[in-house]
This record gives sequence, C-alpha cells and structure tokens, in this order.
Amino acid sequence: MTTPIFALADEYIRTRAEVDPAFGHMVGIEGDYGVATDYSPDGIAARHEHQVSFLRRLEAMEPTGSDDELAKLHMRERLEASTQLHETGDWKRILRVPYGLIQNMCTYVDLAPRKSEDDWAHLLERIKAIPGTVSGMRATLEVGRADGTTVARLQVLKGAEQARLNANKRVFDQHAEAYGDGPLRPELERAAQEAYAAFEELANYLQREYAPDAREADGVGADLYKAHARQMLGADLDPQEAYEWGWAELYRIEEEMATEASKILPGKSLDEVIAHLDSTNLIDTPEEYLAWLTAEHQWALDELNGVHFDIDERLMSVDVQLVHGSSAGSPYYTGPSEDLSRKGRTWWPVGPREKFAKWGEYTTVYHEGVPGHHLQIGQTKVVGDKLSRFAKSSGSLSGYGEGWALYAERLADELGWFERAEGARLGQLKASAMRAARVVIDIGTHLDLPLPAQEAKRHGAKWNFDVALDVLQQRGRIAGHRAEAEIVRYFGWPSQAICYKMGERAWLAAREDAKSRDGASFNLKDWHTKALNLGPIGLDNLRRILKERA
Repeated sequence: MTTPIFALADEYIRTRAEVDPAFGHMVGIEGDYGVATDYSPDGIAARHEHQVSFLRRLEAMEPTGSDDELAKLHMRERLEASTQLHETGDWKRILRVPYGLIQNMCTYVDLAPRKSEDDWAHLLERIKAIPGTVSGMRATLEVGRADGTTVARLQVLKGAEQARLNANKRVFDQHAEAYGDGPLRPELERAAQEAYAAFEELANYLQREYAPDAREADGVGADLYKAHARQMLGADLDPQEAYEWGWAELYRIEEEMATEASKILPGKSLDEVIAHLDSTNLIDTPEEYLAWLTAEHQWALDELNGVHFDIDERLMSVDVQLVHGSSAGSPYYTGPSEDLSRKGRTWWPVGPREKFAKWGEYTTVYHEGVPGHHLQIGQTKVVGDKLSRFAKSSGSLSGYGEGWALYAERLADELGWFERAEGARLGQLKASAMRAARVVIDIGTHLDLPLPAQEAKRHGAKWNFDVALDVLQQRGRIAGHRAEAEIVRYFGWPSQAICYKMGERAWLAAREDAKSRDGASFNLKDWHTKALNLGPIGLDNLRRILKERA
C-alpha cells in the first residue's frame, strides 16, 4: 500500500511535468502535459510555487517506516535547496554556458524517439518550441538586467557564440535527413529554419543588447556560492577547508603521476610521456572510435555483473553516441527513461580531433558509463517500490552522482582495469588531477581567494580566466580542445566543478566506515547494492544513512 509520503512524491512528479514539460519528456514520464517549458519569469515563478507548495505539504506528514523516512528526508532537502537558491534571485541569470539552456534545447530534440510517425510529429513539436523557449529566456534575462542581477560578461559573450554555432552548424538538419521524404519533411525543414533564426536573434541580443550591462566579475561571492553548493552537494560547505584540501589533493596526485610516468618512459618528463601516449595506439576514424567505446562499455558490464554488482538485465547495455559540432568539451551521460524503454546514453564530443588516443579515455568510460553514472542512475529506475518516484525521477544531485562516478574510477583502479593498456592508469590520475584543479579554480574564482604563495609565483596571485586556464592546463593537464570550454563552465555554474572530488571524498569515507565496522566480513558487492539502492542522497546525510542501514 502506498504511503502518503510516497503518494505525494508521485503527485509531485506528475504535476511537475505539467509545469515543466521538458523535464517530463527528458526523464520519460508518460502523460499528455504539453511539449514546451516556459522559461519566462511567469513560468519560473509557477515552478517555484509548485516546489514551495509541495514542501509545505511534505512538512506536515509523518513517516511510517524507514523507506518513508528516507523519502521525506531526501525530498525535503532537495526542495529546500532549490527554493533557497531561487530566493537569492539567481533565477534571473538563466544563461549558463556551455551546459545550460542553449545546449539543452538541442539535447531535448536529440533525445526525442524517432520510431513512428507520431514520434516524428512530437520531435517536430520540440523543434517548433525553440523560438518560444528563446523568447521566455530573453524575458527572464531582461528582468535581471533591469534590476542589476546580471550574468557575467564572459558567459554572455560565450552564450552568443554558442547560440550562433547552433544556427551556423544547422544542428537540426540531421533530423530532416533521417526522416526522409515523408509528409512531415517540409515542416521539419521549416521548423529548423525558424529555430536557427531564433538562435541567431538570441546571439545578437546577448552580444549587442545584454553584454554592455553584464556583470564584470566572474565570481559570485561567498553567500551565493554556498547556496549553489547546497544545491549541488546536498551539504553545507566550508569553502576555505575545501580549497586547502583541493590543493593538498592535487599535490598528492601529481606525485603519483610522476611515479606512473617513470614506469612508461624512465627518465622522461611527464610532458614527454603524455606526448608519447598521445601519438601511439591511436584510433583512426570516428567510426572506429565509436565501435571501441561501445565495446569498452560492454566489457565493463560483463566484468562487473554478478561479481562486484548485481546488474539488472535492463541495464546490461549502454547506447553510445558521438556528438559532432558540439560546443561542450566533455563527454556526458543521459539516463534511461522512467520505463527503461529509452536506454542510458553516453555522449562523446568529437571536437576538432581527427584521430583518437585511447589511453585517457578508459577512465571516462568507467566514469560516464560503467560502473559510473549508468549503474548509479540506472539502479534508481529498477530498484522497485522502496524508492519514491521523486528519488527516481527528480531527486538527483551532482555531489552524489559525480562523486559516485569518481568512486567508479577509483574502483576500476583497485580492480586492475588500468593495467590493460599502456598509460591507462596515468590517464586516470590525469583525470583526477583535473578534478582536483577544478576544486581550487572554482572556489578560488568565485570567492576571490588568493593562490598559495608557491602557486602565485607559478600561475599568478589572483584568479582570472587566464590564471584558471593555466592551472587547468598545466596542473589539471586537460586536453587543449576542452580547456577553454571547461573554464567557461566553471565560471558560469558555481560549485558544480567541485562536486566530483568532494563527492568522491564522501563516498570513500562511507566505504571506509563500512570496512572498519564489518572487518573481515565486509562484502563489496553487498555494500554497492545497499549504497545504490538508497537512491540519490545529499552528502551531509550519505554516511549517516549508510551507517544506520548497515
């Protein structure tokens, strides 16, 4: 029998789809609730009121058991974090680049099913909705411009570039071509043209009208940063402690990288070793790259199932996609639909590359795919009625999810997976160094903290775009085709970049708790099952709940 709290969670998801149709379709919720989300001030206010009303009702309910307690705890924490962030007025800064609404409009179209004529008609409606989405976005930005709650100028100019790229790359032509010569072809082409015109108009608006009034500073300051961190981590952050820990973690990883590099080419510098790996064992074509990625995802699933995880049969494959012409620098994952009819997908931007070095990609497969996001997000879809619908469809948070994905990389290292190919473990360490560099860049920039004395001599005393780029490239050792987009992302999405390492720290601490408690009887597969079956949960509560449910 469904409890009142679980019924409220179900009602929240159904009614959220009505006020946020794009959310409903992206997570695969069944129902007739429209196509387009309203991103105007009125639409944003309606979604805020929706959250506030459900939070008020939730507070009045008493849990009837442990599953109920967890459902209430998580739903309350998520709704409180969202409403608190809204009340800062940050919603008026609706622009975020490169992962934000401008990209999401394209991803929303790309994720539409295309099996039947009805599917194609729905995809057409998603494209047709783009001019209205752009109009609502502009109206919200204008509210912020009028009262001085503006986006940083860097984000504005990069947003103009991203919108213009969508128009110039003609990102929706592929759908008309895939559809063929059916009756909807003329409408698909006409809708695409109107969408391109809307993107071009948005680019002109951002560049010519909004940019002169944009905020000069990239950082948002301590108070707003902490509100974002609560939303991202599900935790109250001590930024100074996290900043100092981030530098210490970066130093630790750099020592390991030097040791690992000496095993590959003794006597050579780290830069020389990386150059060697970048020029050897290459994949020659995008088609071969896609085939290799697909095989690696499946290999990981087969290796883990029944040994370190019990993987539901419905999660035993991943849809791997290459992304051409994207302004996003990094691979990413989108989860399966609510009914699992749409598979989980990993998306791999090709960028300007003509050949593909494998050594650094193994860890990304394990992070974005298996045992990372695919198992963590997918498990919430198959765990059954012990999780509320809110937890399954609306309750994700980056600290939990990205922390798990970095834990997945660590687990792959512990299992010896990086010994399969030359340089693969160095690739994992290089990725971890990038995540540690993200912590210091993100917190340092947004809180205007000084660099440590020895780092100031090397990179500069004060954070700005060039210093952040230098730290990311020289210390995080990120690939050149990704670096600038990454810094733009950190500057426009406060605290998202720290979720990886801060979340990993929480997951590793939780596992150490279990090992210390259980001793020789500790079973890793059982612990993975218990941990993932909790569903998403804020980092402040993660260790406590795992201890209580041991």
